[in-house]
This record gives sequence, structure tokens and C-alpha cells, in this order.
Amino acid sequence: MSLRVQDHDKITLHFAIRTQGGANIDSTFNDEPLTFIIGDSTLEPKIERWLIDLALNERHVFILTPDLAYGEHDAQLLQNVPIDEFHDAPPVVGNYIEFELPDGDTLGGYIARIEEHDVTIDFNHILAGKTVEFEVEVITIHGRTS
Repeated sequence: MSLRVQDHDKITLHFAIRTQGGANIDSTFNDEPLTFIIGDSTLEPKIERWLIDLALNERHVFILTPDLAYGEHDAQLLQNVPIDEFHDAPPVVGNYIEFELPDGDTLGGYIARIEEHDVTIDFNHILAGKTVEFEVEVITIHGRTS
């Protein structure tokens, strides 16, 4: 019987996430593998679910439409910020920026557009609305944590 990934398992794996055109967004294949517990939100939950029932030492590639990965792009997550809020450095389209929330948490987004008086920040995940390729190889299943 082969070992298979189950919910709450601690696992070590190599993974890559690419856009449908093949641009690497994130990868561990040429680096140290990632160790985490299934369900701890290390990976996006919709991505994590593709790991359940994968066998040890098998390499898989999944082509995931937006609804199966990072969701559709939500226009309501585009927010305008007055340009004069950028006193430390001028905004640059494509740059990632974090805002501190009143409770001390941070919320990050990408600068989508710069206009005369406003900067549009896109708080969607950078891969929202995109079909992605998720490649994974589970190299160790350490066992159930709860």
C-alpha cells in the first residue's frame, strides 16, 4: 500500500506555480523543499486541496482555471488611494505595497494604475482571474498532526 497525503498531514514537497503561458511565479524545484501541515494556510486552500490523496514520490501537473485556484478577479477589490498618501516614495505600477490596518494586521496589493490625484491598488491575489499550472512532487509524508 502506498502512502497518500491526507488532511492535517505534515508533508515535505517540491512545487511550482506558473501562469498558463509558462512564467514561473513560485517554485522550490531548484531550491529547498517546503515543509508544512495540510490545512495551515501555507498554500492557498484551493491549491492545497489538490494535494489530498497524492501518492508519495509521484510528480503531478494540474492545470487550474481561476475557479479552481485563486478565484476570479474581483473589481470590488480595486481601491483608489489619494496620491498624496505616497510621501515616502513615488508609486510605481506593478509594485507591491502593504497597508497597516487599525488592528495592526497588514493588507497588501499591487499598484494597478496611477492617475493625477489617485493611485489604484488591486487587492486581488496576483493570480486571480488566471489559469495556472500547479506542479507538485510530495517527497515526505511525516504523518498526521491532529
